[in-house]
Amino acid sequence: MNSLIDKYNIPGPRYTSYPTVPYWDESTFSPESWKESVIRSFHESNAEEGISIYIHLPFCEALCTFCACHKRITKQHSVEIPYLESVLKEWKLYLELFNEKPKLKELHLGGGTPTFFSPENLRTLLTGIFSTVEIAEHPEFSFEGHPNNTTKEHLQTLYDLGFRRVSFGVQDYDPKVQKAINRIQPFENVKNVTEWAKEIGYRGISHDLVFGLPHQTWEAMENTIRKTMELKPDRLAFYSYAHVPWVKGVGQRGFDENDLPSGEEKRRLYEDGKKLLQDLGYIEVGMDHFSLEHDDLYQSLIHKKLHRNFMGYTSSNTQLMVGLGMSAISDSWYAFAQNVKTVEEYQTMVEEGKIPVVKGHVLNEEDLIVRRHILNLMCQLETTFTTDNSFPELDNALDMLKEMENDGLVEISGKEIKITEAGRAFTRNVAMVFDLRMMRNKPETRIFSMTI
Repeated sequence: MNSLIDKYNIPGPRYTSYPTVPYWDESTFSPESWKESVIRSFHESNAEEGISIYIHLPFCEALCTFCACHKRITKQHSVEIPYLESVLKEWKLYLELFNEKPKLKELHLGGGTPTFFSPENLRTLLTGIFSTVEIAEHPEFSFEGHPNNTTKEHLQTLYDLGFRRVSFGVQDYDPKVQKAINRIQPFENVKNVTEWAKEIGYRGISHDLVFGLPHQTWEAMENTIRKTMELKPDRLAFYSYAHVPWVKGVGQRGFDENDLPSGEEKRRLYEDGKKLLQDLGYIEVGMDHFSLEHDDLYQSLIHKKLHRNFMGYTSSNTQLMVGLGMSAISDSWYAFAQNVKTVEEYQTMVEEGKIPVVKGHVLNEEDLIVRRHILNLMCQLETTFTTDNSFPELDNALDMLKEMENDGLVEISGKEIKITEAGRAFTRNVAMVFDLRMMRNKPETRIFSMTI
């Protein structure tokens, strides 16, 4: 395994999209082309499956120095109402594109820290959106809760509005690690919010754990997993820390590369952590995720409905995902768009009646084919080629996969590729073989975190 780590531990995307953001072709993108793709996707999908909404709530009271998200650090809660008013105005701009009431299948509150906002203000935001849509029969509403500031009132308010899933960011319980990442978070706080959520009736409680953090050891990671098991969440995200200090604004400081586990140590954190989770009854789903058998995520895997987008893994597929808020990314299937990355510019554009996108990408026919293969690999760990030879470079991918087959990472049968159990840790590497845009234009500088 160590030799494989040395061989395959290279910078690579996490593939929440294809093409990945650094390879978006902005020359073919415009606000008008984005609107056209949204209208097309809405008309194709709304009646049957409905749409998804992602709302980016960027404020945090303190900077967690492992975080690579777009956020605004402030303790001034006076920012809440003006920001939420802007989100509702942005949503109104999208409503103007539709000729019928949207059917809302999925909604997620991400951040930042969604629970930075008061329960009352979150209720105002959500009732404002819900008043304009038809709620699907079995909606999936979820939010990210910070254990240090999520109150029972937050949980009850959102439950009453239809939320049944909540994800709590745990990361690690080791005090030394918590100090390095500026996330001091006692186990008692996590225990309280998890038990409150269970009492209220949430059926999809998730904890986020991160391996590869500064000063992290297996002993500490094992302790974190075992403490997590005391609370028995329905699912777990077991993420690899993405060290990207060159990205502007991420604030990864307070430690340096010498404080991080080596590639070999990090892989042990993953392999031993995965084995312990499985011994404790969790099943690996896709990449980085584990769930109990009753959870929707596992059930969607069994029924081949697992999907991956900018929100990560979801248990159902919606063709149109509208991202609202500063830096939010939207996906119409035919195009991607990202909003402007500062609160001030976002609010100004919305006030001017403009959908606040700053960049994006319109997918061509080749992109759509490659995207489907990468989604298949990331969600089902397998994909099948057709006999269509329109893009011969894709056939070259089979030749590139031969070496991975020799290393035991994939199995190839005709045009069918399956990632093996040993290859699951290298899923990103397998997907990279299909990434034609990156193959044609290999980055001269490092733009992705390491795959392992």
